[in-house]
Amino acid sequence: MHTERKARSSAGWGILALVILMFAAGIVLLVSGISHGFLPSLLAGIILFCTSLVMAAGFFVVNPNEAGVLLLAGKYVGTSRENGLRFANPFYTKKKISLRARNFNSERLKVNDLAGNPIEIAVVVVWKVSNTAEALFEVDDYVDFVHTQSESAVRTMASAYPYDAHDDGISLRGATEEINHHLQRELQERLDKAGVEIMEARISHLAYAPEIAGAMLQRQQASAVVAARTKIVEGAVGMVEMALEQLGQKDLVRLDEDKKATMVSNLLVVLCSEHAAQPIVNTGSLYQ
Repeated sequence: MHTERKARSSAGWGILALVILMFAAGIVLLVSGISHGFLPSLLAGIILFCTSLVMAAGFFVVNPNEAGVLLLAGKYVGTSRENGLRFANPFYTKKKISLRARNFNSERLKVNDLAGNPIEIAVVVVWKVSNTAEALFEVDDYVDFVHTQSESAVRTMASAYPYDAHDDGISLRGATEEINHHLQRELQERLDKAGVEIMEARISHLAYAPEIAGAMLQRQQASAVVAARTKIVEGAVGMVEMALEQLGQKDLVRLDEDKKATMVSNLLVVLCSEHAAQPIVNTGSLYQ
């Protein structure tokens, strides 16, 4: 396991001025040595000129939200996160890696939920590199690794919950925050080894697969009707109970068991009916 460590590097502007001065001095000494045939001047010019060229290979630029990873003969040396023109050992190999936040929009995946129903799901993942050493050396391609592991995590998460819960349980459609947190944890566990930090993960698309969408819509409608009817019946029973209790307390009318049964039946019909009640007033017979 590679752990990121800070590389030794210096601000480059002062050293750049020195390299330019050495380059210019080397040119002057070379010209002077060649024109006057003075060997020490020629040798000094060659040394300064070659040294300035070698030192020029030590410069590299680190942009904002970027890091420079330094290698020496294939061995990890360290990471420079300081922005601007930097200078390090000219024999180091410099690799740039972005530390910016990135978005990954997954394809619409067809998976089975906990109940075995085929669904379509897609997610948005916001991530960034947090450990440059692990990102470069622990996986072959950390960007491709994020994409592959994200799709695998989505399949695992989607199969752990039902699409819709008919009680107070957690479902993909009903418990959005819990599902997003679960997805983020699942992704972070898979991507820790790649030096990647998951900043946010959320579902961007969720629907039943087309082949069962119509049937599941009818099922949802039926479930909604049953739930509504249950509430109506519960309310109607409570109102009937309250009416009988108040009639008994105020002694407005005395009803035997048959009359109570008839009254309860009539009230339930009126309260549970889908249409407004049309009362019939009994006025007695018009003929004697």
